[in-house]
Amino acid sequence: MLKIYNTLARDKQEFKPIQPGQVRMYVCGMTVYDYCHLGHARVLVVFDMVARWLRNSGYALTYVRNITDIDDKIIARATQNNETIEALTARFIEAMDLDAAALGVIKPDLEPRATRHIPDMLALIKQLETNGLAYRADNGDVYYAVRGFEGYGKLSGKSLQDLRAGERVEVDSYKRDPLDFVLWKAAKPGEPSWDSPWGMGRPGWHIECSAMSEHHLGHHFDIHGGGQDLQFPHHENEIAQSEGAHHCTYVNYWMHNGFVRVDDEKMSKSLDNFFTIREVLKVYDPEVLRFFILRAHYRSPLNYSDQHLDDAKQALTRLYTSLRGMDTPSIQPDWSQPFTARFKAAMDDDFNTPEALAVLFDLAGEVNRSHDTNTAAQLKALAGTLGLLQRVPEEFLQGEAAGGGFDAEDIENLITERANAKKKRNFAEADQIRQNLLDQGIVLEDSPQGTTWRRQ
Repeated sequence: MLKIYNTLARDKQEFKPIQPGQVRMYVCGMTVYDYCHLGHARVLVVFDMVARWLRNSGYALTYVRNITDIDDKIIARATQNNETIEALTARFIEAMDLDAAALGVIKPDLEPRATRHIPDMLALIKQLETNGLAYRADNGDVYYAVRGFEGYGKLSGKSLQDLRAGERVEVDSYKRDPLDFVLWKAAKPGEPSWDSPWGMGRPGWHIECSAMSEHHLGHHFDIHGGGQDLQFPHHENEIAQSEGAHHCTYVNYWMHNGFVRVDDEKMSKSLDNFFTIREVLKVYDPEVLRFFILRAHYRSPLNYSDQHLDDAKQALTRLYTSLRGMDTPSIQPDWSQPFTARFKAAMDDDFNTPEALAVLFDLAGEVNRSHDTNTAAQLKALAGTLGLLQRVPEEFLQGEAAGGGFDAEDIENLITERANAKKKRNFAEADQIRQNLLDQGIVLEDSPQGTTWRRQ
């Protein structure tokens, strides 16, 4: 039975979907004003893994991941670049799709954009106003009255008293209470705006996800996910909006993936340790980055460093090497087998990918010992549920080296030269060829069947 750590309950709970056999999941997606960074990579890969496992477990999944295509940062970047908001967001949506595809992330079933759901947001704000939880301030903005919602703070564990103790006095604030947050922003000159019962304006960030999830999944659905940084205030405010409007439970299971750190420090442009996905993929194979992300439990902090990526590359190389030369048909995992049963138990325990990957290495060891095709096929099938090991081994092992080096034809020619040198018993020349290749990151592996190679 699948168990999920529910942030709301602060405990692992047995997963029981609202409708048997069906799962509705919403994940907060990207704000598209720049290239995706490593933190985004983790969200993309983690919830792709969750979606894959739910489907492999037999659930009919509806997976929604939104796109925020209007907010302050988008407006500021478009102005800075002297381009339209539409051109800016289209460019970075395309870049996001390319980065996600490179990481083996399957597109969600639905990918709503905020600007296409303005009527849903207006209807939700109007309902909150009717319920006494929204008010129009003198500056034209519409705010959520936090103190009117009794359950505020239940997701983050923050009480109103704690929040008030830590607040600062706001100068010239139009809010009734410093804790209130904006639902609708009055139009400013030169900014995009839409008509509303409160005048021209645009939505606040928090209302977007409440409206889009409600439109596609209903008032009450199974799983809501996102990065740990969204737990407060974004997800807390989503609960206040949706439950305040409809007087029912919004989400049953809240999932949050841990932070990404770089060399044990928080990733930050100010610390000059900020990496985009495409910067990392200039140096490392995309599957290495995916493997690296899945090697840590999704709730744990993920510490990025070149050393950790190099280690992930070597580990993935060991798995691919075990499949080299094996004729592995595509099969479904046989969950009655000992290895596959262990793998399933790990994944059903709050998506414990570190333990699941440990099973893959045990299985790879068995393949190396037995050279059994069925065992190799099970290894590939299990790895496939995580989006790993689905390439021809040579494609990964002999993939293009970052920064250049010998191409495949050069390497094969040198292997032939080395073989000829060995036939002539010119072992010094043969050794020198091996060393020259090794200096370029090419490892030769001799066997009775001949010499193969892989990139180091």
